[in-house]
Amino acid sequence: MQIKHENNVKTTVSSGVAETLLQEGWKKMDLHVHSSCSYDVPPAKTMHPAVLFEKAKAQGLDFVTFTDHDTVKAYELLGWDKEGLVPGVEISIKDSENVGHTLHVNVFELDSEEFEELESIANEEQNFKSFIRYLRTHNLPHIYNHPFWFAIGDRPNLRTVPELIKQFPVIEYNIQDLTEKNLITAALARKYGKGLAATTDSHTGGMGAVYTLAKGDSFREYFDNIKNGRSYMVVEGGSLRHLTKELNAWVELVFSMDRNVRREADFTTNVKTFDRLINLFANERIREFPRINGLAMSFFQYFSRSGLPAYMYMRSEKSLISRIEKVVNLTA
Repeated sequence: MQIKHENNVKTTVSSGVAETLLQEGWKKMDLHVHSSCSYDVPPAKTMHPAVLFEKAKAQGLDFVTFTDHDTVKAYELLGWDKEGLVPGVEISIKDSENVGHTLHVNVFELDSEEFEELESIANEEQNFKSFIRYLRTHNLPHIYNHPFWFAIGDRPNLRTVPELIKQFPVIEYNIQDLTEKNLITAALARKYGKGLAATTDSHTGGMGAVYTLAKGDSFREYFDNIKNGRSYMVVEGGSLRHLTKELNAWVELVFSMDRNVRREADFTTNVKTFDRLINLFANERIREFPRINGLAMSFFQYFSRSGLPAYMYMRSEKSLISRIEKVVNLTA
């Protein structure tokens, strides 16, 4: 690959350096976190926004957000003006004409009316240009999430990704994605002068395992510093380790779901074989037999801790890397 990843700009620091910066007044935040309000998160009590908010504050996150999929229910439960809480949402938009595949965009500091208007643009107009114009007109902080992630069934239009990156102030470095994808994303962000934010994208309560540091007495000041490159990412551990931990926590959540809560959703880890096996054993009938349920959970936890499911997922994504590199070279 021809792009120089680091461009002589230091964008990451160790957790030790981060502690020093925090003592000097820098702020710490994980900008992509899901709660039980997301359709694809198991409805466990530990994933309720109120529980996660207290957990995030205990972990030293200065600003807390829940970017659930196409819903702001977390703020209806917690309150829109709760101190330390930044309203956010992850909105899906598929513009078949101008883009070709689904984008995920995190939007912050919006209210319920703005959310409804953005959802209308995304679902009815399905027009990315109108969507991004609305964000700019309303001065809403926003992030392009995992640019090289593509929804199942989509046909990725790789050539549009560099052009899309140009349209956003901040680009996501998603620790659950392949390191190679993140390095390409980071290189493109630096090439076009965009900010970078490290996130967990956790669906299991693992917020803060990686995070972004920037100064700012308010979230807006904090975000503006990221946008202008005055920030650092703390991403120790690597994708395999973080994804393995996420999958292990996922198993525990699926097997401990409240029996009284029903939801028409397919909880997925994106590892198809692993999903099929979990869905076979983690069901209402099995949960009627606590001993069998416990044994099944122990087996899947052992399996996930082995790192094999995470490795299987990452290997399945490898085929995209060479295609991405060719497109990036064409546009570099």
